[in-house]
Parts: sequence; structure tokens; C-alpha cells
Amino acid sequence: MKLLDGAIATVDHGGSLGRARALFPDAPQPFVDLSTGINPLSYPLFDLPATALWRLPEKARAHELAEVAASAYGAPSPAHVAAGPGTQILLPRVASLVRPGKALVLGPTYAEHARAAAIAGHAVTEVEDFEALAEADLAVIVNPNNPDGRIVPREKLLELAAGLRAKGGLLVVDEAFMDVGPRTESLAGDVGQGGIVVLRSFGKFFGLAGLRLGFALSDVLTVKRLETQLGPWAVAGPALEYGMKALANIAWQDEMRSSLAAAAARLDGLFGRFGVPVAGGTTLFRYLRLVDAAGLFSALGERGILLRHFADRPHVLRAGLPGCQEEWLRLESALADWARRRDDQPREKIL
Repeated sequence: MKLLDGAIATVDHGGSLGRARALFPDAPQPFVDLSTGINPLSYPLFDLPATALWRLPEKARAHELAEVAASAYGAPSPAHVAAGPGTQILLPRVASLVRPGKALVLGPTYAEHARAAAIAGHAVTEVEDFEALAEADLAVIVNPNNPDGRIVPREKLLELAAGLRAKGGLLVVDEAFMDVGPRTESLAGDVGQGGIVVLRSFGKFFGLAGLRLGFALSDVLTVKRLETQLGPWAVAGPALEYGMKALANIAWQDEMRSSLAAAAARLDGLFGRFGVPVAGGTTLFRYLRLVDAAGLFSALGERGILLRHFADRPHVLRAGLPGCQEEWLRLESALADWARRRDDQPREKIL
């Protein structure tokens, strides 16, 4: 159990090329950024109608987006879907749905949930025991988990939600990576029971993180509360257009899942060739656990390849997928160079 006294402090994340340049000023450019779990093979760009930029978004278009999202994610109806400018904006609003109390986050996981709960006035604790969540007023689970890909079965989540609901608590399940997870474990279809909020990220799977689009799925009254907080025009015109088109394109989604699975297997094989153990993850990122994680992070960074490291977990790394053959080759070359230097060291230094 970990008390998070500094949870309101700004959290360091992957994806910062400015920070990468500061850490590795002599690295070759451009960086191969493998520090995020964002799909490098994004949904194809298309020409937007000019009205998406000229006019404020129409309420009818927002409802159309909710319809498409409900169908894509398996929510009971569009009335169970609140759309916002990315799930990050939704986090403190969701945490505020219950009065300040005890917030328990199943960790280690995405750090912004703890920060958002603290902003909402909760006393935040990170726990590693799922059963401990029953004592929460606000329980938060990332499923599949970031960064290790852990899956909590749907039946366990429903049992937890029932207990929390009985005492006026709330279960928040962040399904940011469920697009590439076991969708039978999603709680999206169960949100009508109440006491559950499911978060879904658009930008990660579709590779359009800069668009800023995300969804909160919940019971009808909770969705109305969230929409009232967000106010009118919560989703920009371009995000509405991309969201509707991409979420409705089931053929692209199915093909992309197959492509990502093949790329993840290729990445596992590449790491395996150089003795880097893959301990988990999803098909959008791989979770690495090794003694010399810091050395690998630095060695690749000096070659212009950025992984995600964690200051509080020095023996783990997260690696996203290369986006093109050139990036694959650069990663292979950098790993080979690191492995040569590792193998030249006395054995006791790397065990």
C-alpha cells in the first residue's frame, strides 16, 4: 500500500521530445519515439468539411458521435456516452462524482488517476491487492493495465462494483487500451447498472492523440452530470468528424488489430534476440523487466531511440512499436550495439 502525498504534483510522461533532447543532446535526429503506447500506424487522414472549422459543433453532430461510440464500444445506448476533449480532461471530473473520501488505485499504473483523485479532494492510496479496493469510496483500475498489460476479469470487476454501489461508491475502469485487449472483459456494456464509469481513449488505438478525443461511459444520470460540467461544444469539430468516421470503420479496426499483433510479436522477437525479457504489455506496447533497465534506456537514448522509463521502478521499461522499416532497423542496430557492450562487461555486473 502506497500513500501518494504528492499526487497533485505534475507527472512525468512519455512522448516528450523536448525532454528527450535535453537528456540526449548528442543523439541522432529525428528520435524514434517508442516511449508512448500510441499506434504509430494512424487512421488515414482525410479532408475535413470546412464547416468543421468555421462553425461551432452542432448538437446533432455530437449526438451522432455518441451513437457511433456506443455501437463501437458496446455501451447500452448513446445516452450512456459522454464525449470530451481527451480522457485526461475527464479524470478529475469523474473523480468528483463522489464526495471526497478514500480513493484507492490498483497499481502500479498510470499516475494521472492518483493526481486527478487528489485534485478532487480524495485521500489517495495506491494498492497492489485487488481485494483492498472494496474499502474505497472511489476505486480506480486500468484494464488492460499500463504499463504491464495486466487484465482484471470482468466478473471480478462487476462484483467489486456491486459492493461499491451499495455504499454510494464508484468504480472507475480506464479501458484506454481495451481496443487491443480482450473485449469480452470490457465493462462498457454494464455501465447502466450504476456506480461504474468506463473511460475509453480514441487517440491511442487510432494513432491520433493530438486530436484530443475521449469518452466516459456510465449510467444516464452520471453522463448528464458530466456533460453539464463539460458544457457545450466539449468536442471540437475536427475531432467529431474523425471520431465518427474512424469508430464506424470496423474493417479498418479489425485489420489494424491483426497488424498490431504481428508488430508486437516482431518486437518480442527482436528483444529476445538480444536477451531483453518481455514480461507483459499489450499489442501497442511491451513491458520489459531487466536489471540493467537504466543502461538499456541510456544506450538506446544515445542512439536516438526513446523508451519509457519509470523513476520509481528502476528495473522496468515500456517500449512502443516502431512505425516504419527504418525505425525497426535503427532499433535493431541500437540493441545490437548495447548487447555487444553488455557482453564485454564482467558477468557479475549485469546479473
